[in-house]
Amino acid sequence: MGLRNTAYTNFPYLCRPKSVHVEIIDKLEVIKNRWEEMGEQMADPEVASDMKRFIKLNKDYKELEPVVNAYKTYKNIIDNIDSAKAILQTEKDPDFREMAKEELDDLSPKKEALEQEIRMLLIPKDPEDSKNCVMEIRAGTGGDEASIFAGDLYRMYQKFCETKGWKVDLVNMNEGTAGGFKEIVFDVTGQGAYGILKFESGVHRVQRVPKTETQGRVHTSAASVVVLPEADEFDVELNEKDIRKDTFCSSGPGGQSVNTTYSAIRLTHIPSGIVVSCQDEKSQLKNLTKAMKVLRTRLYEREHAKYMEEMSGKRKTMVSTGDRSAKIRTYNWPQGRVTDHRIGLTLYNLPAIIDGDIKEIIEKLQTAENAERLKEEYD
Repeated sequence: MGLRNTAYTNFPYLCRPKSVHVEIIDKLEVIKNRWEEMGEQMADPEVASDMKRFIKLNKDYKELEPVVNAYKTYKNIIDNIDSAKAILQTEKDPDFREMAKEELDDLSPKKEALEQEIRMLLIPKDPEDSKNCVMEIRAGTGGDEASIFAGDLYRMYQKFCETKGWKVDLVNMNEGTAGGFKEIVFDVTGQGAYGILKFESGVHRVQRVPKTETQGRVHTSAASVVVLPEADEFDVELNEKDIRKDTFCSSGPGGQSVNTTYSAIRLTHIPSGIVVSCQDEKSQLKNLTKAMKVLRTRLYEREHAKYMEEMSGKRKTMVSTGDRSAKIRTYNWPQGRVTDHRIGLTLYNLPAIIDGDIKEIIEKLQTAENAERLKEEYD
């Protein structure tokens, strides 16, 4: 189960390009040819009948497509630049020369911008970024206030996912005594969900006056967030003999079937000791399907964690994924500010952020990660 972008493994010399210039067209041509071969293979009935092979080919094909499109644009710009230079060298007519000079002035910055884009495209991506994800929020220090804050975070992610058109499915929850959740687990289904939400892994700290505080003192509480790339059946093979399945009555919201039918599922993976529960659905079969998905993800996480630990040593933006005890963000209610400690970002729009407007924070984290990835590749 490799964690490196397999679409680039046939082109090792492209993993660390030192500069983008005319000569790179030959190398980009190799990628374009491979991309076209993948398209032909996917149209082959024999390949299409092998679902595992077809899914892998389709994934690699989509990953290479932006590189191919950038190559076509880049090649066109280079050809036009060469033509303009030839005119300046041979043409006597001043009008033609002026037109060629204007074209060079227009194309040169476009060429430089595209070269930077190609640099980024040729850096192998985290193959997990395109996946759906499983999120877990747990109340930490702070008692009832921590549970309430965990509920605030869940609603924040719910609303953010709504803006992205992503689907949120509750898997399991343990409600707090004064509101919120002691623990809540949910799936997020949407293109690139993990690649965007992975930055949320870590400890989130809140500073505010709790509802239970009678003297108006500001308390500090915390909740931990874990974001895992969803594993599918091709990532993890499960042996039914290794899984113990228990059923029990659901608790909490759920209508008349709650506490009357054994619809809730608890799965125990005997070799690893991992336990997963799901009671959100009234149907035992649906709860089993969700629980199996989370179990595969938890098992897959073990290998993925090794990769993230390596990355966390290189990228400050990902320290939270390598060490989930790391404090990544503080939400300060008295001052109305949110601070992300990884990149030193402070914003004074806490109400909007806690209402799901975390786009700016994530975009700045992505920018910081891209800068770090470039530094890794070109240093």
